[in-house]
Formats: sequence, C-alpha cells, structure tokens
Amino acid sequence: MNTARHYDLLIDENNDPFRDPAQLQEYMEQWDGKAFLDALKLTGKENVLEIGIGTGRIAAKAAPQCMHLTGIDFSVKTIERAKENLKEFPNISLICDDFETHHFQETFDVVYSSLTMMHFENKEDIIAKAGALLNPGGIFCLSLDKNRSEYIDMGTRKIRIYPDDPENIKKLIMASTMKITNVIETEMAYILAGVKK
Repeated sequence: MNTARHYDLLIDENNDPFRDPAQLQEYMEQWDGKAFLDALKLTGKENVLEIGIGTGRIAAKAAPQCMHLTGIDFSVKTIERAKENLKEFPNISLICDDFETHHFQETFDVVYSSLTMMHFENKEDIIAKAGALLNPGGIFCLSLDKNRSEYIDMGTRKIRIYPDDPENIKKLIMASTMKITNVIETEMAYILAGVKK
C-alpha cells in the first residue's frame, strides 16, 4: 500500500497521536520526549523544520520554544488534521508535500524528525538534503525506531518501510556537512543529534 494513503486512512480511522490519552503519550516519549526535545537546543530564536510532522504531536511541544516552525508531511488528511490540532500556534506553517522532492525557499537553524526515516529508502539523499537546509552551526536531530521489521502490519494492510541502522545513519550524517554531537539510547529508540560544520 502507498504510504501516504496509509496515513490518510489512519485519520479516517480516527488514529491521531496528537489526541492520544496521557498513558500512550507517555509511551511515545521514549522516541521523542524530553531527551529528544533537549537535543534540539531551542532558545526561542530558531527557524525550525520538522520532517514528517504528522498530526502535530511533537510540533506542539517545539513551537513554543522556537521563533518559527515549518512542518512537512505527504499525507493530505494528516496535514488537514495538523491544521486543526495546531491552530493555536501562529508561528507554525504546514506544507503538504514529499520532503524528498519539495523545493524549500529558506534554510533552518534546526531540522528534526522522529520515526520518519524508516519511510525513506534513499537515506543518504535525505540526510544530505537535511544538511543542505541547515544554517552553519544548525542542529539536525533524528529519532530512529529500534524495530527492524520491513513492514508496518496493521492487520488489514501492510506498509513497506526501510528500517534504520543507527551505525549507518551516523556514517551518513558524518559523510554529509554535519558531525555527530550526541547519541542517546532509550528502550525503543536511538536519538542522534548532529551539527552542521
């Protein structure tokens, strides 16, 4: 199944992580909780990009800590839901497009993504593009799922993914315009932070 279609269907099925109960929100913090947000080093002055903003769960935490946040996602229905969920944040802009092919008109102080790299087969190009979008000294932060399955199995549908090898991702970051500054391991995730040289 097409990945964008899968995420559209999740919205149709009323599956919105932004609106999850507190217990599930706490569970998701293993991937992008305090450690992840701290790695972004937000001071209130940054222009930020979230790759794969989804319905806005992380953006709602990051937006109050930055000057402006742009979120991109390729699911039309997900972006529509994000507009609803994030309407109280005037400093958020949303783009419905594929990060891999979108032409950005600006650069950023921070680029981050959680649980999105698994959807990209060509990880080298994605990391290089993220690095190219960063201002000098800018921060790149990824949260990678430890699960190495090649599919997301929803029972009624399966979506092909490309599991992330943290060692390979580190090499790709270091081979780009960035260097690794922090690696955090949780029970479920690897959080990698880098800075543009």
